[in-house]
Amino acid sequence: MTWTPNRRMAGIAFGILALDQITKQLVVKYLEWNGPGVEVIHGFFRLVHWGNTGAAWSMFSGQNALLAVVSLVALLGLFIWRHHFDTKTIPGQVSLGLIFGGIAGNLSDRLFIGHVVDFLRFYIYTRRGDEIGFPAFNVADSAICVGVGLLFILSWRPEEEKPNETPAATE
Repeated sequence: MTWTPNRRMAGIAFGILALDQITKQLVVKYLEWNGPGVEVIHGFFRLVHWGNTGAAWSMFSGQNALLAVVSLVALLGLFIWRHHFDTKTIPGQVSLGLIFGGIAGNLSDRLFIGHVVDFLRFYIYTRRGDEIGFPAFNVADSAICVGVGLLFILSWRPEEEKPNETPAATE
């Protein structure tokens, strides 16, 4: 099988989707809902089982249906206009594959569970002993962030460094 740009993006997207859903199923099965979780690195990292009906940092909390529609529109738009991104290079294909897979992973949760399952929680203790931390997230969230970051970095290249379109890149 020849790895065309579209096949590479799809393969990465399906890999991220599978990894995301497997990890979330393990969390749902083994961790208590909204419980204390499992401390992996004391004072820094724990596995939790939290649900999010909003977007990042629980913005738009309770808007699960609206965010599912936004996710579907984003997937469709990215698919239709994918050639406007850096799909001629492997890094560009990887970035879009990560984004597609991440959006699909969280969309699956929204459609089938009613919220996104978040489980990776980084935190620290203050001098008073209070816990402060980054909002919990998941594999899909990580894939989206890395994919967008990679696209951003790729967009910094001067035009003369960007590859010319090849016939295989339009498949």
